Amino acid sequence: MPRFFAEVNDENNIIITGDDARHIGRSLRMKPGEAVTVCCRGVDYNCEIDGITEDSVYLRLVDKELCAAEPSVEVTLYQAIPKLDKLEHIIQKTVELGVTRIVPVLSRRCVSRPTEKDFSKKLVRLNKIAEGAAKQSGRGIIPQVMPMISYKEAVAQMKQLDCSVILYEEEGGCSFSEVDFGGVRSIGLLIGSEGGFDKEEAEFAAQSGAHRVWLGKRILRCETAPITAMSILMFLTNNM
Repeated sequence: MPRFFAEVNDENNIIITGDDARHIGRSLRMKPGEAVTVCCRGVDYNCEIDGITEDSVYLRLVDKELCAAEPSVEVTLYQAIPKLDKLEHIIQKTVELGVTRIVPVLSRRCVSRPTEKDFSKKLVRLNKIAEGAAKQSGRGIIPQVMPMISYKEAVAQMKQLDCSVILYEEEGGCSFSEVDFGGVRSIGLLIGSEGGFDKEEAEFAAQSGAHRVWLGKRILRCETAPITAMSILMFLTNNM
């Protein structure tokens, strides 16, 4: 069944507009009586098409249910900014795996160092990538790519979550299996760019309450580490 994201403020008046409406009518050539699912805030609204115009599709609600694809934990990925193509890959794959939001972070060893103004211009494209990945993977929400923040801001934000983790390639940390995720609802995951984090950054995060996690002796690329960490987190929290 085709799935689309739209705001549902009135269950008796669900409408899909814009590009998605034109896609339904022109590309999919759907007709009244056919079924579609509208996703809004983690809820799937299963509907039938009542009518189609040039740029709107009017729906009748059949039933609704919580989206089974949404994990039971909210994971915020604090990703130190890599080169743009790598960041796009990270966004796509972590959205597929269940991330709730992605916050780009400017750390000391970031090779790519855009200004806030320059990075803000990329947000539209990055959020489009997140939207496409959410549709493809059957998500109930579109995870948002947030504006770029500093490393200290990222650590401060993570302190507000139930549990936070920093991936650090030097030995001395614990494994994911040693972190207690029982009863946790919100998780912050801080991952470095191509150059990783320096020792002072890692110690600052640990002193602020983050678990320092080591993934083993193999050094993973910055675009591999978030995918690995998200997969492990989803498994350990019974979401995979």
